[in-house]
Amino acid sequence: MSILEAEDYEPLEELENLAARNPHLARYIEEWYSRTGRELEYRRELTREMRRLKQFSVIYPVGEPIFIHIYSREGERAFYNAVTPSTPPEFKEILTLVEEGLAMLITAEHTFETREEHEEILNELLDELLVVDESLDTWEYNEVRRDGKLVALEVNSETLEALKFETIMEKVYLGPLEPFIRDQYIEDISCDGVGPVFVEHKIFGSCESNIRFETSEELDDFVIRLSERTGRPVTYRRPIVDASLPDGSRINIVFGTDVSKRGSNFTIRKFSDKPVSIINLIQWGSMSALEAAYLWMLLEYGFSIWFCGETASGKTTAMRAACVFINPKAKIISIEDTPEIIVPHDNWVREVTRQGEQGEASVELFDLLRAALRQRPNYIIVGEIRGAEAYVAFQAMQTGHPVLATFHAGSVEKVIQRLTGDPINIPKTYIDILNCVLIQSAVRIPKTGKVERRVLSINEIAGYDPSSGRFDFIELFSWDAVDDTHIFRGEGNSFLLETKILTLMGLSRRDAKKVYEELGRRAELLETLAILGVSDYNHIWNVVKLCYEKGVDEVLHSIRRGGKPWLRD
Repeated sequence: MSILEAEDYEPLEELENLAARNPHLARYIEEWYSRTGRELEYRRELTREMRRLKQFSVIYPVGEPIFIHIYSREGERAFYNAVTPSTPPEFKEILTLVEEGLAMLITAEHTFETREEHEEILNELLDELLVVDESLDTWEYNEVRRDGKLVALEVNSETLEALKFETIMEKVYLGPLEPFIRDQYIEDISCDGVGPVFVEHKIFGSCESNIRFETSEELDDFVIRLSERTGRPVTYRRPIVDASLPDGSRINIVFGTDVSKRGSNFTIRKFSDKPVSIINLIQWGSMSALEAAYLWMLLEYGFSIWFCGETASGKTTAMRAACVFINPKAKIISIEDTPEIIVPHDNWVREVTRQGEQGEASVELFDLLRAALRQRPNYIIVGEIRGAEAYVAFQAMQTGHPVLATFHAGSVEKVIQRLTGDPINIPKTYIDILNCVLIQSAVRIPKTGKVERRVLSINEIAGYDPSSGRFDFIELFSWDAVDDTHIFRGEGNSFLLETKILTLMGLSRRDAKKVYEELGRRAELLETLAILGVSDYNHIWNVVKLCYEKGVDEVLHSIRRGGKPWLRD
């Protein structure tokens, strides 16, 4: 086997062991080297530093037996190759035989409630159907029939593993899309019609993949089955569906040619069960430790913050990360079209809208938000505010219920324009009920040329002057594009810290300096965690909980003395 001989022997040794256990991987590596002569670098995990690479050919695991080989191509986007033990197209008839054999074995007793149970049953049935005969070549098979009925398929061990893998992926998981779902480095999956599926990779950017649909019939059939997995099947009467996949990813499906000239298409936006942590955002430069500390203070004292920006600017990611700062004893109600929000709090009510069909009435964001006001929450989190629900959100804030939400707008001015204009029509005098607007965007960094997500500004809404028709807001934090740094306007410039949080902390105006000292302590704590590499979401939650119990000072001193409060049970 020809593999790149790295200075560090461990990656090579590990790859050789993986190839020995996975014949499809060994065959792929051998074919790759003989066809291209290019080197292969094995990585157990990828790092953000690899974003700087211009030329690369990297292979990494996403859970055996699935491996990902991603490599650069001159003049084209990178290629993303999912290496799986799948059946070659010329041997697809063997899968039809497997279907036939399973149909003969399945009985009414084979029931399941979870995907794990489903997979276990299929494995048992496949073990009964598939018989190993090592005298056969890979993909060769013998049919064993009794009274014309298929009772067994004789195959060699490699073919058996491939058939089991492909059958389980198709029946239990998402078939050819499953490698993307399991790959932690994938952000978006996009199928534009017949042809290849494209992915947005966190390290290597936009990539073309080896997963493709050859005909519109194949694509339509897959899209129908995919939508059925979400519980919101597409039809010709309802060709557009927004839903969630079992792993929590958001999917948009457009079915048929009536509304899409290139035919069926879908886009999947991945969200993991464990959110990106606020420390990750600090480490990546998305926001500064001081900005995160400021959000912490606002969330601790019950202020409303809206995370705003264009599509794919990182609004939801930032909001999910910041939710860790809400008081651990708070009651939280989240309201969404598709469930994406994750909070670590025990007292959390998670509500989603319902699309009415077959006589069922629809339940909209407006309805859920109005109902939430009767449930006495400490915080209401709205996945995305778009229309009439904004009016109820402002009513909630006016009655003392702080609201976190995402909102499509690229600046504070655009936020105000959308809120006060049709169809939302919030009275201008209500706008200052919204305390803080965070503006985020995907921007190209001059130094690296890479597109990164950055908090462009954090703004305090101060009020509205009816006589001049002017809205007053303070840009407390801003982003400097030249140096890629986050700038704080400094002590004495925060309306919320000095007029509201100061009072809630039991301090007088002459003690305003103490508010900024507290802000600095929290920033120091977060910066220390970032330097130590403590970025796991659950670990940050442990630290925040301890800060609420014992105070930021004590937790910071503990860390300085070598303590690890993030590891507490």
